[in-house]
Amino acid sequence: MYLTREEDIRYVILLSVIPGREMSEDLIRAHVGHLKELDRQGRLVLCGPFTDYRGGMVIIKAANYEEAKAVAEKDPYVQAGVESYELRTWELSCEGNNHMGMG
Repeated sequence: MYLTREEDIRYVILLSVIPGREMSEDLIRAHVGHLKELDRQGRLVLCGPFTDYRGGMVIIKAANYEEAKAVAEKDPYVQAGVESYELRTWELSCEGNNHMGMG
């Protein structure tokens, strides 16, 4: 039986634009600053907007779900009410964990 290792978990923050809300240049800069700070801390894995959906995705490293939720709720877009978020726990399948014990 395969046991999930803490280092194989990432958190996916799916951001969705709330229709009718205004997004200012200052707010965009604040959001980018938030992402840069996560990167500086070594917590940002990947991020970017979708090309076929009004929103984006941020993948982070966090100690647990509650910490990841706090990161999502600190995002200036979420705080300003221009985007909502969904948080998902993502388990990596990689060589380091023998593809979740199946490889």
